[in-house]
Amino acid sequence: MQLGLILGIVCAIGTVIFAMQNITPVTVTLGFWSFEGSLALVLLVTLGLGALIAGLISSPAMIRRQWAVARMGRQVADLEHRLAEQGRRNAELA
Repeated sequence: MQLGLILGIVCAIGTVIFAMQNITPVTVTLGFWSFEGSLALVLLVTLGLGALIAGLISSPAMIRRQWAVARMGRQVADLEHRLAEQGRRNAELA
């Protein structure tokens, strides 16, 4: 987890440095829409959109994983409770 965070920060810093060194004006055209701005702005907006899309794509899997962990935690607690109850019954019979 921490390694991923560190790598993400390093990648972001490298991207910002690259973007700031490329400030030439560019024109972005998508269909009938056209936008003119600095290359740095276009790169940073593209990076942000990519991160947003990656987060939206990965969030359902993370939510399912969290639900599975919670369900397994409840099962473990239930089994521990049953084990303790069975241990008390064995002590009473002995």
